[in-house]
Amino acid sequence: MKLDKERESYLQYVLIEQHLTMNTKESYRLELEKYCIFLKQQRITDIKEVKFDHITKYLESLKKQEISPQSIAHAITAIKNFHKYFLKIGYLKEDVSKNIERPKLKKQLPNTLTIEEVNELLDIPLNTPFDYRNKAMLELLYGTGLRISELLSLTLNDIDLTNCTVRCTGKGRKERIVPINDYIISSLHLYLEKRPLLEKKKSSNYSELFLNNHGKPISRQGFFKILKELLIKKNLNPNVSPHTLRHSFATHLLENGADLRVIQEMLGHSDIATTRIYTHITNQKVRKDYEEYHPRKDDE
Repeated sequence: MKLDKERESYLQYVLIEQHLTMNTKESYRLELEKYCIFLKQQRITDIKEVKFDHITKYLESLKKQEISPQSIAHAITAIKNFHKYFLKIGYLKEDVSKNIERPKLKKQLPNTLTIEEVNELLDIPLNTPFDYRNKAMLELLYGTGLRISELLSLTLNDIDLTNCTVRCTGKGRKERIVPINDYIISSLHLYLEKRPLLEKKKSSNYSELFLNNHGKPISRQGFFKILKELLIKKNLNPNVSPHTLRHSFATHLLENGADLRVIQEMLGHSDIATTRIYTHITNQKVRKDYEEYHPRKDDE
């Protein structure tokens, strides 16, 4: 069907021309598959046949499924970019999606761990090669603020223990260099000594830094499982995610006086407005500490 070919054409454009990550492409693919299934049910076989009402009807169907505003906003982004692409290459004469409005999302401050909770999480007894690996992964994740996708795509060549840096590739295939501290360097040295024990003969050619028990690169699902098991074992909030550690990294730096521009560079944010959310977190902490510790606070 022509609609399916059009969708695949756009996804190839996303991956090759826009230099977006495989994860972004996959999220777009899932959204557009659902969108195209709906269009086929409306007997639409070509994107040229899509009208404004078709899109609004699709979005209404998502609302009836009680899908979150955040997910609907993501669906709208995928749909808008899909239509915009065909307008750009001259296949469409007008973009019927341009007047579709995104839902207003309530800004939620990211959750963070306290420094004490981070220390508890990173206090991993080193007995097996997996312990060394888990310790190195978490030290690196918290100590650099990397995204989980950036962490798991690191190769052996991305780590420079001599110059104390890590090279990662972020959103839009943008590369950045992030400094690493002594805790990370020590953990990586110890892990790299044990890493050969995780390699398998059939899969020893993998250059990714972190390997699973099959000698292959660790997946996102595998990392989430490792993290959750550690959180439960240490009686910490089991809903903590890798992104929580990224938020904690930025918040703790800001609380200790780091410059916002420096944090922006380390996080790989293209716009400093994204980084400024951490000032709201620290402001909340200031207010909380003031109310709790000021000697003239109201007696309870």
